[in-house]
Amino acid sequence: MKKRTIDHIELKDKRVLVRVDFNVPLDENLNVTDDKRIVESLSTIKKIIAEGGKAILMSHLGRPKGKVNPKYSLAPAAKKLSELIGKEVKLASDCIGEAVKTQVNEMKSGDVLLLENLRFHEEEEKNDPAFAKQLAELGDIYVNDAFGSAHRAHASTEGVTKFLAVSVAGYLMEKELNYLGKAVGNPERPYCAILGGAKISGKIDVINNLLDKVDTLIIGGGMAYTFYKAQGWEIGTSLLEAEKVDLAKELLEKVKTKKLQFLLPVDVVVAAEFKNDSPQEVVKVNEMPSDKMGLDIGPESIKLFSEAIRNSKTIVWNGPMGVFEFDNFAKGTNAIAEVLAEVTAKGAITVIGGGDSAAAIAKAGLEKQVSHVSTGGGASLEFLEGKVLPGVEALND
Repeated sequence: MKKRTIDHIELKDKRVLVRVDFNVPLDENLNVTDDKRIVESLSTIKKIIAEGGKAILMSHLGRPKGKVNPKYSLAPAAKKLSELIGKEVKLASDCIGEAVKTQVNEMKSGDVLLLENLRFHEEEEKNDPAFAKQLAELGDIYVNDAFGSAHRAHASTEGVTKFLAVSVAGYLMEKELNYLGKAVGNPERPYCAILGGAKISGKIDVINNLLDKVDTLIIGGGMAYTFYKAQGWEIGTSLLEAEKVDLAKELLEKVKTKKLQFLLPVDVVVAAEFKNDSPQEVVKVNEMPSDKMGLDIGPESIKLFSEAIRNSKTIVWNGPMGVFEFDNFAKGTNAIAEVLAEVTAKGAITVIGGGDSAAAIAKAGLEKQVSHVSTGGGASLEFLEGKVLPGVEALND
């Protein structure tokens, strides 16, 4: 999927309308607690400043449901960005309207203006054409650098492109498309996908799409128990999507017709209660006690999965192996993070698919030791499902 990028256009003296993803976590004093998403957008913003463009940034934050709510103001993001680029970033009073137009008209080359939260207007999520047109009037060029929102057809991600002839990808968007595109469309083989997390329901389309693409498919986390149930095994009080058991049976049958290695955990760490300090024991998956729940993969599973990962050249990981938020049940997830860092150092391409996986690899302190950590949980998942992302599709080829 080749899209035009910010490198293909003239920026000097242009009003560059940039969709960024500044949907960052804030503490009770409205300070940014994790600036990763802002940091990821810096290369695009600095490029515009350096070439004498006027950077007009727009983003959403939280879910204000179409109403102005100071709790969701982008003021903390503007403050954090100012610190990061060593330059004043003004916050507009709104994202559309005459006052905002005046602020844009007063900008000089190299200035940065952050528009106020797009979702203070319900028209943003409705992809309202009149609202998109008002946004488009603020820029000469549109740059989408918000991969995390690219799976949504909103006014700022898709609608705005209908009113601006030049619509290109920023550096972060380009990086995401390169890594995920290569992993999905043209991976170096052997190709391994690791899927975890709580539920099978959110990953069905991913599994179906990957069955014909990967050489190895590893399933861990809470979703594994639905597969065990499908095989008629005792799963105790483990997480179960009862309504998906038949689907898990179908997938297991489908796997038999494919040429791939399909791996489920062979042992699990169980406990009586969903608590970090609950006493734990390791059991084989076909010997689970009826009064306990599986909260992590066991040592034999770690060994099995690690070996498959070491035999692969491209690895995509989406979803933890257990309740990694509890330190006592994070061993499996951390082990996968460690082996991914190990194979990356030896030349493998490793792509972490956002969301909980990104949080897990960050918690393990290894996010800099893999090839790419996606900034978009839902977007990367839909990409792995083989879906077209509206925010990407709308950009110039």
